[in-house]
Amino acid sequence: MISLAGRDILHAWGKFVFTGVGLGLLIGVTLTMAGVYRGMVDDAKALLDNSGADLWVVQKDTLGPYAESSSLNDDTYRSILTMPGIAQANNVSYLTMQVRSGDSDVRAMVVGIAPGQVGRPGWPPYLVAGRQLTRSHYEAVADVATGFKLGERITIRRNHYAVVGLTRRMVSSGGDPMVFIPLKDAQEAQFLKDNDAILQQRRRTGENPAFNRPGVPGLLEAVIASQSGNPYVNAVLVRIKPGYAPDAVAQSIQRWKRLTAYTLPQMEAILIGKLIATAAKQIGMFLVILAIVSATIVAFIIYTLTMDKIREIAVLKLLGTKNRTIAAMIMQQAVALGLIGFVVGKITATFAAPLFPKYVLLMPGDTALGFLAVVVICVLASIIAIRAALKVDPAEAIGG
Repeated sequence: MISLAGRDILHAWGKFVFTGVGLGLLIGVTLTMAGVYRGMVDDAKALLDNSGADLWVVQKDTLGPYAESSSLNDDTYRSILTMPGIAQANNVSYLTMQVRSGDSDVRAMVVGIAPGQVGRPGWPPYLVAGRQLTRSHYEAVADVATGFKLGERITIRRNHYAVVGLTRRMVSSGGDPMVFIPLKDAQEAQFLKDNDAILQQRRRTGENPAFNRPGVPGLLEAVIASQSGNPYVNAVLVRIKPGYAPDAVAQSIQRWKRLTAYTLPQMEAILIGKLIATAAKQIGMFLVILAIVSATIVAFIIYTLTMDKIREIAVLKLLGTKNRTIAAMIMQQAVALGLIGFVVGKITATFAAPLFPKYVLLMPGDTALGFLAVVVICVLASIIAIRAALKVDPAEAIGG
């Protein structure tokens, strides 16, 4: 039985191998798509793990700071520090934008952190080169994925920053590399208006009768000064003391501070269940389409090979070969075609993954499931050819 399938494959090896290579490219795309989804999940988990936080305190009734906009006064962390169970609380701001370097720019998440507090929540946990931020202005630590080099000058809004350190795998939930700058600079970059907008706002304020009351000197100047500040952050990252339950501390913050606090599992559920959910559905649809196309290709080529040897099958039947032997031969050809495709696909996905702009994570479990799926698809796709072969009349061997 095995020699029959092998001999037939050798007889039409060119068509068989080239079909297997084509099928392998489809399987490679399928494995890569699964790796893209795994990479998105890993990016989200890396974002949370690298932040070093136990709680994310954000604006009340928002899903911030990654899924929705969140705005807090930058002195909120002081009141949080006074609560039981709080070990550290750090302001942080997030802004996704184009960071320029020379004539090119890079899509990155700009993270504002308080300088001089290395090791606190929000700081990059380690560097691969250079040093951490030590000054209050105009220094940056960038992820190596940005392509920036130590000592390079980059532009964020209207200010220039020197890259003093490099880190790795510090990315947003969307896979954009992070650039860390001092918090004050990040606040200015996030809320900074252009000069014309500032002049127009001051003109409108000056023309407002409410701010030009007689007998209230200095009111207009105070209002203009308050408009020029940026006393906001997107979140407060909290690290709790040993022995305290994160859920209990989060409930306490929500109750007494009128804010929303998320634990690590809750924030992970937001990132994966809401930000990545739509992309996961799209990838799932692509996987189904690719599986259908692969099954169609296998069914077509096996059916074609079977129809090309109708006379030989009729001779086998005339010699008394059992139907299950003929069916097994065709099924073995289909499985062999799938195995060739799977090997080509796995090699293709492995070498293509590093070339993608976003992180592609090829999991051994996904590879095993892909192998089983290929075998099942090939077995099911061979049924059409098997049915056609079993309908062959042995008399065709004589009449042909």
